[in-house]
Amino acid sequence: MSTSKLQVYNTLSRKKEDFIPMHPPFVGMYVCGPTVYGDAHLGHGRKEVVFDFIYRYLLYSGYKVRYVRNITDVGHLVNDADEGEDKIGKKARMEKLDPMEVAHYYELGYQRSLRALNCLSPSIEPFASGHIIEQVEMIKTIIEHGYAYVSNGSVYFDIAAYEKDHRYGVLSGRVTDDQLNNTRNLEGQSEKKGPLDFALWKKADPEHLMHWPSPWSEGFPGWHIECSAMSKKYLGETFDIHGGGMDLLFPHHECEIAQSIGSSGKEPVRYWLHNNMLTVNGQRMGKSLNNFITIDQLFTGTHKLLEKAYSPMTLRFAILQAHYRNPLDFSNQALQDAEKAFGKISGAYVLISDMEWQQDTVNPATEKDIASFEQDCKDAMNDDFNTAIVIATMFKAASVINQFNTAGKTAVSKTAFENFKKAYIAFYKDILGLIPEKQESTGGKDFKDLVDTLIHARDNAKKEKDFKLSDSIRNIIAQFGELKDTPQGTTFKYEKKK
Repeated sequence: MSTSKLQVYNTLSRKKEDFIPMHPPFVGMYVCGPTVYGDAHLGHGRKEVVFDFIYRYLLYSGYKVRYVRNITDVGHLVNDADEGEDKIGKKARMEKLDPMEVAHYYELGYQRSLRALNCLSPSIEPFASGHIIEQVEMIKTIIEHGYAYVSNGSVYFDIAAYEKDHRYGVLSGRVTDDQLNNTRNLEGQSEKKGPLDFALWKKADPEHLMHWPSPWSEGFPGWHIECSAMSKKYLGETFDIHGGGMDLLFPHHECEIAQSIGSSGKEPVRYWLHNNMLTVNGQRMGKSLNNFITIDQLFTGTHKLLEKAYSPMTLRFAILQAHYRNPLDFSNQALQDAEKAFGKISGAYVLISDMEWQQDTVNPATEKDIASFEQDCKDAMNDDFNTAIVIATMFKAASVINQFNTAGKTAVSKTAFENFKKAYIAFYKDILGLIPEKQESTGGKDFKDLVDTLIHARDNAKKEKDFKLSDSIRNIIAQFGELKDTPQGTTFKYEKKK
């Protein structure tokens, strides 16, 4: 553990708080996953990378984390005000498929994108459709406690009844009276007692493709109830961390709090964490603006706004460069800047990974430069997971690594070097979750061995004064990077060729 304490920004309290798990070293974390009716987009990518590095850092810090991320495959209606078709059902009708075919296809694509981004799998990944029984049982309890009512076979959460005992809007800061004044009457809402009431269970129309039996009707669960039911099942009535994007703060997470308290009487979550939204060229991403970019489109460069394809690690690095609670803008320039910066960090990682301690004399200034590296990175992560500061610290350390490589000597004590090497690798690989891509690194051991063989052959040619052969070998090596002759020997630095 770092000497500094981990602090997280709690949306509920609107301030940073010391992170103190309920049952250390165990941590329960629930993150809202996707509704699988379309391809994963950049917004999904940011959210998943954010909670991946949070998960990774908790593990690195010694916590035993149960990370639960749900898959919504039923109940998310086109209109979040409990009207319209189920999003997956609508897609299935359009494509003449069974809804589960649609859900399975897009869930596989989502997982494929996350693997490319090097996101760790959660501990448990439950599907809403696989937990209908738990949702029905929770709804029964909410009705018994007087916070829900049945209307024409559907069940709605009763905001007015809940507000007699609790506050609805505690997470978002919204005031119920203000919401009522700004709520328009929508067609089909007559079966609700109040316009802010939300569906726990919906009676299925005859043409609705997904439906299950319940005490109230043949129907399907509302969108919000699944997360309350599944988080309770796998993490308990109260758990440590609930995460998601800012777009879910209201109404989804607000409704989760009301449902859970309405069922158990307990606050469900101790720390609410939300990542901020992203924009594309300064505008909010949306299909109507023609700037809606999927992760696959970014990887293949097939969207018209993209000048080229960008690698998974370029996307991950771009996300890491901004604090997760700050807005993040995607543009070709921002992505290309991230690509270059990632190359520099990766180059240093590859060098230090292969480097062994070679000390001639200790340089106190150099030893001082690396002595605080690990603690500086930990302090940044402990300050609400500030990956931007971690990357800045790694850039500074990269210059020291390059000095080691150029000089051929580490100029620090063995203990200092080994601690530094271990920490740099850990933050690059285990916490930030980066991978040096073959096209942007030394290409792995086989490539390095080939370059070393060519350098050795060139050195022999120079010794034999066969300068024509020496120049030919140099030209071959130069196609892949920069070759330098130094007093300590020949060095090679891989460079991506455009």
